[in-house]
Amino acid sequence: MKKHLDFKDLILFEDDDFVVINKPPFLATLDERVGGAPNILRLAREYSEDMQACHRLDKETSGALALAKNPEAYRHLSMQFENREVKKRYHAVAWGVHQFDNKLVDRSIETTTKGKARLAYKGKPAETYFTTLEPFARHTLVQCVPITGRMHQIRLHLMYLQAPIVGDVVYGGEDFYLSSLKKKFNMKDGEEEQPFIKRFALHAAQLTFARLNGEEITVEAPYPKDFRVLVDTLRQYS
Repeated sequence: MKKHLDFKDLILFEDDDFVVINKPPFLATLDERVGGAPNILRLAREYSEDMQACHRLDKETSGALALAKNPEAYRHLSMQFENREVKKRYHAVAWGVHQFDNKLVDRSIETTTKGKARLAYKGKPAETYFTTLEPFARHTLVQCVPITGRMHQIRLHLMYLQAPIVGDVVYGGEDFYLSSLKKKFNMKDGEEEQPFIKRFALHAAQLTFARLNGEEITVEAPYPKDFRVLVDTLRQYS
């Protein structure tokens, strides 16, 4: 990743109250507990000092992330998140070929220690809708619409459907190697093949919310390079 990431380059939408960015993978939304690595909020406050993140994306997840420029805007959007009025659409590349047609997974989730979560009868309610966007030879591009916002919800619910996300080794998704598709894939001697994508393949593709004047806006976040190349490659071999 470039050392000098320009916050302006990430902006997809901006008005007097809100900024929506296309968060790159491998960048935390907020301060991490250890080290002084750059994060979205720190970059955002260099751009506009009162900025606050209205929600978070996992460090490895890319895509649409909303920030508020003033306390009124922050309250306004936070309430929409709390009342489940914000519409979020994610795209995931899952293992296996699946035909999901607005399939609902309604399975409670509880956080465990060490920043992980699990499906648990006594956990907090969690609901996600899944729709197949494109099946490939051994994988599926899936649209995920979470109704609730539990930790690792999409990842856990896809694991439950036996469609774990590519590269999500924590929740049942193996890494993907090009050699598994390409018969004549030759490595140079002594080189070890690297996973095709170095994170779990989850991208926040779209965010819809109401501005302060009540007008609803939808912001689309294009795929980052690693996700786009993964989808193009799977398409090529299916």
